[in-house]
Amino acid sequence: MNMNMKNDRAAWLKGPEANCSVPPPGQAHPRRFILLGAPGVGKGTQAELLSARLGACQLSTGDVFRAAKSGDACDRTPAINSALDAMRKGELVTDQTVLDIVRERAGCLKCGGGFLLDGFPRTVAQAEALTEILAEEDIPLDGVLSYELPLDTIVARLSGRRTCQKCKAVYHLQSKPPKVAGVCDACGGELFQREDDRPESVKVRMAAYEASTAPLADYYRKRNLLVSVSADGGPEDIYQRTMETLEARA
Repeated sequence: MNMNMKNDRAAWLKGPEANCSVPPPGQAHPRRFILLGAPGVGKGTQAELLSARLGACQLSTGDVFRAAKSGDACDRTPAINSALDAMRKGELVTDQTVLDIVRERAGCLKCGGGFLLDGFPRTVAQAEALTEILAEEDIPLDGVLSYELPLDTIVARLSGRRTCQKCKAVYHLQSKPPKVAGVCDACGGELFQREDDRPESVKVRMAAYEASTAPLADYYRKRNLLVSVSADGGPEDIYQRTMETLEARA
């Protein structure tokens, strides 16, 4: 992929009938990873860095849902409609619905540039189904990158975040403070702390994450695919640590 051009991932976001703007070229050894990480560890940033530098597409199920919300209702598949209906009701999207959405986009898993699955799988049932899909398509998985941080560090990261009421810009009291306390640099809007960024809320979210992810991590650990990476430090530090960990494992 030309690193100066960004793939719009149309086939992933809009469905198999769409064509991506910049299809990654076939690589001799395309890299294929699943990314795991609790809120606040910087997994999304690492996905972007890995995508840009490895030429692999970042395939996020969350991005699919967001694109479907803003897209043409006529283009939605039954699986997408089922997912959006559950989200409107405040319910979890079922494993079967998520799997149907991924199966609709199985062509993206065969992309010659490789892939980074972000946000899927979330349960052992989803992981087992993904293993079957990859086996059917004869697609090898290189590993499962699990970004890890101590709970107190995650709490400090998330509880320090402040978001602009107007433009939604995000700041951090320690690592990215605004020039004027409580005021957005970009638009002058008032900064506030999201309810789910409060320390007590973060701890509840982390407990829920651990409960759902521990069995998933164990599933991949038993298959010698889990690669633990410390998420301490800045994005570049974590990226370098990721690559060094992968090279040491090769």
